Amino acid sequence: MSSRSAEPVRVAAVDLGATSGRVMACRVGARTLHLEELHRFGNGAVPVQGSLYWDVLGIHREVLVGIREVARTGRLHGIGIDSWAVDYGLIDRDGRLVANPRSHRDSRTDGVPARVRKAVPDAELYGVTGLQQLPFNTIYQLVSELGTPALEAAERMLLLPDLLTYWLTGEVGAERTNASTTGLYDVRTGEWSQELAERTGLPLSLLPPVREPGAVVGPVVAEVAEYVGLHDVPVISVGSHDTASAVVGVPAGEESFAYISSGTWSLVGLELGSPVLTAEARKADFTNETGVDGTIRFLKNVMGLWVLSECLRTWADRRLRDVTLPALLAGAADSPALRSVVDINDPQLLAPGDMPARIQDLAREAGEPVPRTPVAITRTILDSLALAYRRNVRLAASLAGRDLDVVHVVGGGAQNALLCQLTADALELPVLAGPAEAAALGNGLVQARALRQLEGSADLPDLAAMRALIRRTHDVRRYEPTGGLDWDAAASRVG
Repeated sequence: MSSRSAEPVRVAAVDLGATSGRVMACRVGARTLHLEELHRFGNGAVPVQGSLYWDVLGIHREVLVGIREVARTGRLHGIGIDSWAVDYGLIDRDGRLVANPRSHRDSRTDGVPARVRKAVPDAELYGVTGLQQLPFNTIYQLVSELGTPALEAAERMLLLPDLLTYWLTGEVGAERTNASTTGLYDVRTGEWSQELAERTGLPLSLLPPVREPGAVVGPVVAEVAEYVGLHDVPVISVGSHDTASAVVGVPAGEESFAYISSGTWSLVGLELGSPVLTAEARKADFTNETGVDGTIRFLKNVMGLWVLSECLRTWADRRLRDVTLPALLAGAADSPALRSVVDINDPQLLAPGDMPARIQDLAREAGEPVPRTPVAITRTILDSLALAYRRNVRLAASLAGRDLDVVHVVGGGAQNALLCQLTADALELPVLAGPAEAAALGNGLVQARALRQLEGSADLPDLAAMRALIRRTHDVRRYEPTGGLDWDAAASRVG
């Protein structure tokens, strides 16, 4: 073991979201865990001729800028990337990008799940993948491309963090936690499903070798090394699905816990040792995704703060005065509770657009009082999210046979005090909120462990030890349920 293994390491944790990306310097030691944001950039799908694309070359450029800044401000020992799931780029036999990746919110998968269902019935698909059958899962995106020049020219499909890792290292692969979100991964065997590929008409050769979270992919290629100003910096395959990294970053102790990764999407679930593949889990549309260290993330994708973000964008476009997030949250806290609630998972809320009008339409269709002002619409969204959290945390616990002591909320939603209090009230359980940067912390911790292993250390921290370090170094806010509201009656109004 070299002397460095006993010293803190400093890594670049690249954390990409569907609306923004950040590059963080993460310093990890035996008693040290510190994040510093050194580069932030805007992100978002770009509409072109009726389709939604990711500006993936622009994302790559910003990632390089951020890594260079981490290297400029101190020693850099490693690089890891996490991002949202399901979206991908296709590369040809020469390793070149075939076309700009499409956004999962693009309409090209309309009707595709029904086509796939004819080849692979839902029960059979779930029995292999254990995956929530969302209309934008990778399997449906790929099937929508069958017969197109892009897919015909493709040699490999690379999920977005794997594509960016490929551009950094020249190495092709599919990190396991993200591969498990595609609908083509066999959660029972931990390998790509040849049967599903054949039955849907997709070439199995399109799917790259699976690699583990914590694997050292390789050093940066020459052009990256020259740009960054450093050579021989390893790129490490972290839990590249941001939720996998965020669950590593849950500061759980020995309590039985549920987690809510609350951001653009909300991912609500449990950490288990094996998948739940029952008919009841399938009917409830729960997903079994692989986590770090062989864990299973048994969870449900719930519409998240995307809805409120889209409302803010719409109100900004209309140049409404004094419509800021702090003002809306302050006003919502003083508004009547549970006056209007809607199904926050309604498909009408998936695509970009006039979100305030859609919330009003859903309320009208459900026979609820129609929220008329930005503050009232904000309160409707937060109450409805808390109801969705209540329903799905309880359902996850029931399906997995778990009793719960506490709910951990991580991600951006951990900073929303009103939403956290509503969640505690709705679930009648304590909520521990924070850290907001759980994904970046999980990213950095997995990198630090991989670097120690690379140097030959036999003393490698497990998930419990990594979470204990987060508890020692980061503040978590506790919300106790207050009672006084009839959440059962509100839940019956949503259906």
